Amino acid sequence: MSGERYNPREMEPKWQKVWDDARSFVSANDDPREPYYVLEMFPYPSGRIHMGHVRNYSMGDVVARYQRARGKNVLHPMGWDAFGLPAENAAIERKTHPGTWTRQNIAAMKAQLKSMGLAIDWTREIATCEPEYYRHQQAMFIDMMAAGLVTRKQSKVNWDPVDMTVLANEQVIDGRGWRSGAVVEQRELTQWFFKISDMAEELLEALDGLTDWPEKVRTMQRNWIGKSEGLRLLFEMVPGNATAATSVEVFTTRPDTIFGASFIALSPDHPLTTELAASNPELAEFIAECHRQGTATETLEKAEKRGVFTGLHVKHPVVEGATLPVYVANFVLMDYGTGAIFGCPAHDQRDLDFARKYDLPVLPVVRPADADAGFAVADEAFTDDGVIFNSGFLDGLGIAEAKKVAAAHFADRTVDGKPQGKVEVNYRLRDWGVSRQRYWGCPIPVIHCEVCGTIPVPKKDLPVVLPEDVSFDKPGNALDHHPTWKHVNCPQCGASARRETDTMDTFVDSSWYFARFTAPDADTPTIPAVANRWLPVDQYIGGVEHAILHLLYSRYFTRAMKATGHVGLSEPFKGLFTQGMVTHETYKSPSGDWVPPTEVLLETTGELRRARHIRSGEPIAIGSVEKMSKSKKNVVDPDEIVATYGADTARWFMLSDSPPERDVQWTEAGVEGASRFQQRIWRLVGEAIDLAKQFPETVRFSDDDEARTLRKIVHRAVHNVGGDIEGLRFNRAVAQIYELTNALVRSAGLVAEAPTARIGALQEGVERLVQLLAPMMPHLAETCWEALGKPGLVADAPWPPVDPALLVDNTVTLPIQVNGKRRGEITVAKGTPATEVESQVLSMDEIVRILNGQAPKKVVIVPDRIVNVVV
Repeated sequence: MSGERYNPREMEPKWQKVWDDARSFVSANDDPREPYYVLEMFPYPSGRIHMGHVRNYSMGDVVARYQRARGKNVLHPMGWDAFGLPAENAAIERKTHPGTWTRQNIAAMKAQLKSMGLAIDWTREIATCEPEYYRHQQAMFIDMMAAGLVTRKQSKVNWDPVDMTVLANEQVIDGRGWRSGAVVEQRELTQWFFKISDMAEELLEALDGLTDWPEKVRTMQRNWIGKSEGLRLLFEMVPGNATAATSVEVFTTRPDTIFGASFIALSPDHPLTTELAASNPELAEFIAECHRQGTATETLEKAEKRGVFTGLHVKHPVVEGATLPVYVANFVLMDYGTGAIFGCPAHDQRDLDFARKYDLPVLPVVRPADADAGFAVADEAFTDDGVIFNSGFLDGLGIAEAKKVAAAHFADRTVDGKPQGKVEVNYRLRDWGVSRQRYWGCPIPVIHCEVCGTIPVPKKDLPVVLPEDVSFDKPGNALDHHPTWKHVNCPQCGASARRETDTMDTFVDSSWYFARFTAPDADTPTIPAVANRWLPVDQYIGGVEHAILHLLYSRYFTRAMKATGHVGLSEPFKGLFTQGMVTHETYKSPSGDWVPPTEVLLETTGELRRARHIRSGEPIAIGSVEKMSKSKKNVVDPDEIVATYGADTARWFMLSDSPPERDVQWTEAGVEGASRFQQRIWRLVGEAIDLAKQFPETVRFSDDDEARTLRKIVHRAVHNVGGDIEGLRFNRAVAQIYELTNALVRSAGLVAEAPTARIGALQEGVERLVQLLAPMMPHLAETCWEALGKPGLVADAPWPPVDPALLVDNTVTLPIQVNGKRRGEITVAKGTPATEVESQVLSMDEIVRILNGQAPKKVVIVPDRIVNVVV
């Protein structure tokens, strides 16, 4: 055996079939063992898996296999986030049905994932595009309507007039639709919403309890929810303004800066703006430009701060006789606060940029504690803590106290018969608009009747199934121009009525799939007792790009499911891990075209690296390392890697090369190194088997020093690797396995010197090594386990026990220095007297050579730490 090479192309399909036939990874809901739920964010079926998938699912698989070995009933399912506009667009381009395209992709990707040897319970597989999934989503939508968690209201949306559909902010690029290129319009449409804003405070407060989430993700959610306590403040109009309005109400989180106010800014959608635009063409055109800009917060932050003066002025509320000009500005949102702000340029960067552009006053009213009254602001607003000055009755106060005093001051004054100031809490979080004007999504289960109004579809009539015979010849929603589907009789009065033709945002599909996995064949959305036993997900793994919307929506939807009786908990994910991306060098031809890695030959001379095209021989420019992407062609096909090196090699490289939360750079040298290590393990196992045959009559675990040392290394490795997997420190677990392998290879070479004493320790070590490898290189581990003659599957073997006594280190290795320079080391028992340590040090060959017959000036010994010989 020791002369054979391990053949992953032969072994990996073999073991995958064995696991499937044995139903090794099928979990039962009635299993009495402790449940453990590990889940990776499920993929969109685009047609091919990529190396990011390989990394993500390898991590989850290690956790699943390890927890099984720890004796838990592990749920590790897989499904498909299968609805969405990409499938619809692909169908239009290919003149096929979105369902056909999607299901073909699912079949292809499932085969790819199965080739990775993942310990997945495929009996629980779900696809969100199938009626047996989305009928339950429709049922829960109806339950949420009854519970007051759903509303229908007018909303401003980005509208593509060519594709005739609503676009997300991210689909508006430079004011145009991402697909059609048409200039986007802002429209008011009646949309369905989940009332997530009602739970803003609960969602915010509960973040403190998610201690197994990355702090950066919790911070991102806090910022998205955006709680701010501020003041609604009325500014009185100057008499004679060309408007019937007598005041403007703003919302501010900084009433302490009121003495530094230099302008008022209205949203382009403010009612007063609309009134003024009717007779102001310049303002009307500016509003149209703002609407083409889109409403994404990031877009507004990056855009140049622009505005139009309305001709109006308001009275300054604290500076007698002063007035402030009123502008309409492109950075003020109507759906936050009141849709109007006062600008204090010295202490808000947006306001400062705006003020500099339009030559408005910049008066500092907060200074650093160590600055004097001459403190001024240049190009950067002062937003740190400080002391109030230039502010009358607020002078000398800190910011927090000044806010309170200002609020109290305005509460005692009136404008238009109302308190001038009122303290209010606002949230940046807006209700979740779930209406999408497209075909390939979950139909919203609602019927519109002129007699009865808008009513839910009776549950007995669910699912509302998408029609198969759709045409995409016309732009817009295929459901809207289907000849029959939308026409239905009202279930209450029997009159002619119309189905809702909007479908649900695909974020809805992914906001509860983790609960459906707990009972995927149930006749109800969940079996609450079963869901409550499995949930929350113990370990959820996925990209940080989903840190806000998907996770926030899932948290909301879980609460909605609790309110409607489908689960008994509020938080869906106990532990969260966000892995880094997979990157690769980029390459360009002399003509500037991107070149894929498979067409590049790398040559290294010393530290110089060059590249040329494999076929043409032309020089290739080596570019930066970037996230793998089709556009830059720096992708590596997982199928090719599995075919060349095997799935275990790909898994091992992904786990070993970088801390899992950081990006990992895929290199040919790295994957080749992982492949060599796989062969090294196979040779070691073969050598151990040959030694066992050569020395069959042995006594296990004698008092031989070499055997005892090896056993300590083995048991510490078992202990440390388990801890590192539990802590998701996969690269450190890999490093421990490398060290153990080195120790076992060394010990195998020493067995012949004292076989009776050492062969047992070696055999134990090799068996433990195979078990440690099993979560990471499962196919190799099964092959080794079988070769060792162990019963059953290593996938079913319990995690190896650890002897606590072998974790205690009774010796210590002391570095030996001469005049501060390291010259060697000695290993002694802990607590060895200094005189004995000194005697051993001075008898070392290297120290004897340095002393050359002379006595040292002194020997400094730090007990159990270090020895320094001074000569």
